[in-house]
Amino acid sequence: MQHRIIVLGAGYSGAVAAGRLAKRLHREDVAITLVNAEPDFVERVRMHQLAAGQDLKPRPFSEMFAGTGVELKLARVTAVDVDRRAVTVIDVGATGEPDAREPAEYEELEYDTLVYALGSGWNSHGVPGTDEFADQIASRPGALRVRERLARLDAGQPVVVIGGGLTGLEAATEIAEARPDLDIALAARGGLGDWLAPKGRDHLRKVFDKLGITAHENAAVTEVEADRVATADGKSIPAAVTVWTAGFAVHPIARATTLETTATGQIVVDGTMRSVSHPDVYAVGDAAMAMGPGDKPLRMSCATGTPMAWQAADAIAARLTGGKIPSTPLRYFNQCISLGRKEGLIQYVTADDRAVKAALTGRLAATYKELICKGAAWGVANPSLGMPTRRRHVVQEQTRTGSAVKTAA
Repeated sequence: MQHRIIVLGAGYSGAVAAGRLAKRLHREDVAITLVNAEPDFVERVRMHQLAAGQDLKPRPFSEMFAGTGVELKLARVTAVDVDRRAVTVIDVGATGEPDAREPAEYEELEYDTLVYALGSGWNSHGVPGTDEFADQIASRPGALRVRERLARLDAGQPVVVIGGGLTGLEAATEIAEARPDLDIALAARGGLGDWLAPKGRDHLRKVFDKLGITAHENAAVTEVEADRVATADGKSIPAAVTVWTAGFAVHPIARATTLETTATGQIVVDGTMRSVSHPDVYAVGDAAMAMGPGDKPLRMSCATGTPMAWQAADAIAARLTGGKIPSTPLRYFNQCISLGRKEGLIQYVTADDRAVKAALTGRLAATYKELICKGAAWGVANPSLGMPTRRRHVVQEQTRTGSAVKTAA
């Protein structure tokens, strides 16, 4: 009887985990099902490019997972019962949405091991008017809507990007470079790039000045309206389009289960990305609360999610085959920021993600960031990344009734 592994979500973390498990284990021993609502891989780190009018290379999962044994199920997850070890989904087909002409058909999938990688979406933080008047680029539909709205703007009209983090900086500079005829502004709760080292901050301001972007610093947004944004310091910033990038919120399904989660709904995991409350559940990417160097929570990012997926997949494979459990600590090396297509900023950081003096800037940094983005997408289709790919047989008897698989070796 095959060990049933279900992976929920095919972003960077979920897709890498599924592919890496397929590389580590023999397909006669395991059945790996990847559940996702879209048939193509979404390069989330490029959504600002899509919003600014650029076309991205299609990456269909049917090609990425061809011959691996991973079964792709196009469906939306509606519920997870971790006590019964079952997932409820609704089929969406190639459109990504249920057929409105037909009654919704729900299906229950049973698993022995679950990899939860449903990720996150935008977080309005309850700011009045945000849901009605702001747009987001945390998803492909959101980025396409921003793209459409920007295309309809006449020269001189104002666009405001809310949020001074990596996503906000990339969105503001990308839009400003693509549409120099628009009046682009960014509103940040703190100072512009205040977490960067002095060299990085100086370069960021230089690029903002070059692109004509107005930075509203220490300007927490208190309300979004159809044609303006209000801030706590009394400013009223004109906005024909408002792009919200001020943080992410995880998918709410985990919080509705008996899994141990944080106040924000992230699943609490150990160093192998295994749930601390349910040993047959692993969580990776934005959905997981994992601790890094200095006992600090790992931040939501592609740079975090991919190593988490490696760790989880290798731990699952080791536990199923009686191998050595991985114990490699996760750490950071740099923060990569694109500032349009011609400029970039690579801020080097400590293991726990604090900026150091060293930084790479300019066109070389832009090239570096582009290679990182390409490498991240390549890693989804090539999840072993140079590691040994020898498949290992499951050497254990499988039980469908216990909370974990019992080792027979």
